[in-house]
Amino acid sequence: MPLPALIIIDMQRGMLEAAAGQRNNPEAPARVAELLLAWREAQAPIVHVRHISRSPGSPFAPGQFGVEFQPALHPLPGEHVVEKNVPDAFINSGLERWLRVRDIRSPVIVGVSTNNSVEASARTAGNLGFSTYVVADGCFTFAKTDYNGVLRSADDVHAMALANLHGEYAQVISCREARELLIEP
Repeated sequence: MPLPALIIIDMQRGMLEAAAGQRNNPEAPARVAELLLAWREAQAPIVHVRHISRSPGSPFAPGQFGVEFQPALHPLPGEHVVEKNVPDAFINSGLERWLRVRDIRSPVIVGVSTNNSVEASARTAGNLGFSTYVVADGCFTFAKTDYNGVLRSADDVHAMALANLHGEYAQVISCREARELLIEP
């Protein structure tokens, strides 16, 4: 059976800018880099997902510095790259087909933002029948004001997004547990 695919979502330079707001899990980029190295060493499938904004002033618009992958997470030749214009990495990207052609049944999702692109992509993966994993310490998000005008901390937003996924669309795991998925039984 094929090894699980590491799906790295939106780990772009623009996500590190202070203007993005107060965030949680400052160690997430390092955890993602550790998983990327483990997947490379195992020669397991890797997908880098990049958000390309349709808004000309966005830091994620084509040609902007923010759209580029973070240097420590830059794709190597042979690693699959998906570009998307909406939060969900499966919409109009060919990602589902890429996984199915390779008989990959388990995406392992990391990246940003937990409550946006990570959650949207994990929900779709689960709905499509994949055995989906989301790595809690390999994701981060930003503080957000709720519909009542209450500012929610990045930790609270992160925890709620993971709670929305766990047990229904995905299994929420740690980086350590994700590395264990590379060990064939």
